[in-house]
Amino acid sequence: MRQDEWIEIGVKMGWCSPPICEPHDGMPMSQEEAEQYEEGQDPCIHVLRLYHSNEHRKEVEAFSSQAVWRKAGWE
Repeated sequence: MRQDEWIEIGVKMGWCSPPICEPHDGMPMSQEEAEQYEEGQDPCIHVLRLYHSNEHRKEVEAFSSQAVWRKAGWE
């Protein structure tokens, strides 16, 4: 199964949003989460990073330690 097919199933089933570019589109939040954020609270919003290649994954993991230590719990 291709990545786009896998994502499409998740979106259609209501398990996840379509891919969103956080820097350009903003963080997808509910109104309650946005209000909490504006009030200085820190709602936890889980995000999945989609890699377009294995090389891209390696580049992100080399630069962003959270991509490595979070992944360790899934292996």
